[in-house]
Amino acid sequence: MSEPWASLYREVWGDLVRYIDRRIWDPERAQELAQEVFIRALGEERTPDSPRAWLFTVAANLTRDEARRAIRGREKLRLVAADAGGGAPSPDEILTIQQTRDRVREALGSLNERERESLLMVEAGFSYAEIAEATGLSPGAVGTTLSRARRKLAVAYAELEGGEDVHAAH
Repeated sequence: MSEPWASLYREVWGDLVRYIDRRIWDPERAQELAQEVFIRALGEERTPDSPRAWLFTVAANLTRDEARRAIRGREKLRLVAADAGGGAPSPDEILTIQQTRDRVREALGSLNERERESLLMVEAGFSYAEIAEATGLSPGAVGTTLSRARRKLAVAYAELEGGEDVHAAH
């Protein structure tokens, strides 16, 4: 691995895995897809102008492919890993965690692609300039998009939680 890619690998590996995991909700598969991103990077003849943004764009494409496979029924069920020292979670805890993840996933699904990508990228540590480059937004529009996406996500999640005053979130 060339030194620029090796350095970038050390710098972004954790953020890349978290970004992918937040899109597919499977930590083990997230690591596999992150490895695939770097395999593709090493196969590139030239280094992209913005390697970090390029890596996350490839990751976004891979996770879209993964979602398509899941929709076709290939998604595996898995149990939540035990907390360190806490032992295996109870069935009720597993159900609660899964329901929360499902609500978050559904709430994220209520956002448009650009809003969802922007939120996931900022959470992964991208700068506004990098988000703008990857999403096609102007740098000045990134903050507005993120603000709108956060509000929409909060409202959608509150609606899914049920019983809460959704308009109080405004």
